[in-house]
Amino acid sequence: MRYKLYLGSGSPRRVELLKQMNVPFEQRVVKVDEVYSQELEGVAITDFLAKLKGKAHQKKLLPNELVLTADTIVWHDGNALGKPQNETDAIKMLKSLSGKTHEVISSVCLSSATAQSCKNDTTKVTFRELTADEIKHYIKTYHPLDKAGAYGIQEWIGLVGVTQIEGSYTNVVGLPTTKTHQLLQPYLTHFKDPISDNSE
Repeated sequence: MRYKLYLGSGSPRRVELLKQMNVPFEQRVVKVDEVYSQELEGVAITDFLAKLKGKAHQKKLLPNELVLTADTIVWHDGNALGKPQNETDAIKMLKSLSGKTHEVISSVCLSSATAQSCKNDTTKVTFRELTADEIKHYIKTYHPLDKAGAYGIQEWIGLVGVTQIEGSYTNVVGLPTTKTHQLLQPYLTHFKDPISDNSE
């Protein structure tokens, strides 16, 4: 059977990473209310949300279609830092991360019409002490309101502020590519290119 893969994410970082992996896919984004129980912690949050996003697609999937969904949080001092609500929230997040080590947790889920499989990854990231001016400059210039923890490691703040990474770099960007490859491995030779391959 030839399979078709959808990426159920609007993240340009995840799109680019999946392209770099040479996996043929199309984007199909479904709006999901990312609400979870406050009893969940760490990886349990991202696992739940990645699966929740996948479930939103399952009713639309044909037997030969799969959807890849993902979720990323910054876990720091027992709290999940998602996307900041505004610039004030972003400043608060970066101040809390300054001079400390936090965890970036991502889960990726592969869903068919009837089943789901999920993997996750955790990376430790350490920031040097950031000045108030540096934080304000980054937020004003790069507008990281669409990023968990209010920063993108591939941007200026990562180049000048991160002193150490322990684990997967792409996990911090938003898609743990090694774990993603493991999920997709059984299907890689069976994916059909949505543009150039119309074979069944």
